[in-house]
Amino acid sequence: MNEGAAAAVRAQCGYLLGVGERDGLAHFSVDVGQLAPTAAYVAGVIRQNYPALQIPHHARWRHFSVGGVDRWGALAGRFGMEALPRVRVGFCIVSVLLDAGAGAAWRYRDAATGQVLARSEGLGVASLRAFEAGVFSSDGSMGVDAAALMGMDAAALGAAFQVGPANPLAGLEGRAALLRRVGAAVGERPDVFVGGDLGGLFDAARAGGVVRADTILGLLLAGLGGVWPSRPLGDVWPHAQAPGGMVPFHKLSQWLAYSLIEVFEEAGVPVEGIDALTGLPEYRNGGLLLDMGVLRARDAGLAGRVLAVGDEAVVEWRALTVALLDRLAPLVRAELGCPELGLSRILEGGTWAAGRAIAAERRAGGGPPLTIESDGTVF
Repeated sequence: MNEGAAAAVRAQCGYLLGVGERDGLAHFSVDVGQLAPTAAYVAGVIRQNYPALQIPHHARWRHFSVGGVDRWGALAGRFGMEALPRVRVGFCIVSVLLDAGAGAAWRYRDAATGQVLARSEGLGVASLRAFEAGVFSSDGSMGVDAAALMGMDAAALGAAFQVGPANPLAGLEGRAALLRRVGAAVGERPDVFVGGDLGGLFDAARAGGVVRADTILGLLLAGLGGVWPSRPLGDVWPHAQAPGGMVPFHKLSQWLAYSLIEVFEEAGVPVEGIDALTGLPEYRNGGLLLDMGVLRARDAGLAGRVLAVGDEAVVEWRALTVALLDRLAPLVRAELGCPELGLSRILEGGTWAAGRAIAAERRAGGGPPLTIESDGTVF
């Protein structure tokens, strides 16, 4: 079931970094000498945000506590301990898959707190409130089931996400169609979604006894592989210099895997091999490397263009991001004097937050150094 998918990501990306270190790539040059100051910058951000170095995984759950409000915790007590992990798995899958780019105009007002939120935090809280209201359940209860997902329409989803003429949400119909395909996938892959339940992935992952991170990722790729009909290979893109001509990333699936690891651990089920997953090739991590001078675009005009996800320059940028995060992580650990700090926690406390921080320093509005026209399945 796609076991070893993360290893394939790491191998292909590492190959391109090797070419880059020989100054042989078409779109970017690599200055590994800038990794040390980048690590120092990341470590500084971590110390500021997590002085005790108690850093959670890089996971969707962080978005539900925006503004210091533990929204998920307020709901979790309504479920029994036996049911809770499966409920969390099902909801997390739906919430992550709804986290496509919202567009600059969209906002969500959380009625319970009065906070007005945008982008990933807004989408996260909106999905949580929709879950609470029974939008993803066929009987209107708080939960997620395949029948409700298969019947999802844009009007119902739009109402839950407060969409209107003055508050447009990019790709609303596409989001509803995606949920319908997710609902169908539950019936098509009973080996992944045990018992006809999206949360049944929790049981599938435990079937072999020891739960490994790459097993969770493999199950996600197997169970959800057909939900992106326009991309039959998923998050896999061509690059002329890569072995075989293709580079896999599986960014969204790996972020979902990181998010689900937290569910297993909090249910008392240890997950092994978490660092087998890779760093995430998205614009905050990649932007950090560009803004710190680890990467430099050969074309000075690249930053002024709108790039497609499949453009070779974007594929190269993402591949270098994955490989360089592996180089950066041990330097960050050394800066912090914390050799046991896992990659997922370095992503959460450090590189992602540092990418956002340096973007705010460099550009009004804090946007990324490159502009990508994305459908949300990648960034």
